[in-house]
Amino acid sequence: TIDSVTVSAETGQTCMIVGCDPKAYSTRLILHSKAQNTIMEMAAEAGSVEDLELEDVLKVGYGGVKCVESGGPEPGVGCAGRGVITAINFLEEEGAYEDDLDFVFYDVLGDVVCGGFAMPIRENKAQEIYIVCSGEMMAMYAANK
Repeated sequence: TIDSVTVSAETGQTCMIVGCDPKAYSTRLILHSKAQNTIMEMAAEAGSVEDLELEDVLKVGYGGVKCVESGGPEPGVGCAGRGVITAINFLEEEGAYEDDLDFVFYDVLGDVVCGGFAMPIRENKAQEIYIVCSGEMMAMYAANK
């Protein structure tokens, strides 16, 4: 995902990447190895997601790429897909998608066990959707869900 985002930004495209993994490492390289607080972490600290502002969770990295991490529960504690749904709804309500974005990349983990990660597809959040995955079976399984 990072390579696609970087190349798009370098060719003058306006991009946003939404990290959809509870480990929150999707944006680290674009932010020059800086860890980013996740929407779910910040919502827990603030009391609820309604107490957050877009500026709190959105960082700008290499090539002007807008970076957001959804976050999620600790492994084995809850559904990471719920974190993705919460994050995407928050971004939509706060107007993150209203800018002149050419591409929004969702970096989804490869071992999906629920349908929450398909939310951008199910709810028609995009004009076009391209699924890019490695040749590993779990990645293809996740893309197929």
